[in-house]
Amino acid sequence: MYMDVVVFAGVATVLLMVAFFAGVGFFIMRDHKAHGEKRVAIKEEAKEEAA
Repeated sequence: MYMDVVVFAGVATVLLMVAFFAGVGFFIMRDHKAHGEKRVAIKEEAKEEAA
């Protein structure tokens, strides 16, 4: 396979996008573990007030 500068740039771009979205997913999971229960409790309180 012919490896040109453009091929390296394309592979690097794809790897950076994968790393970025993996980082976003990791942040969301960590944030949900830290704050998920509080948000559920707030939603339940709002439902009780509406009823």
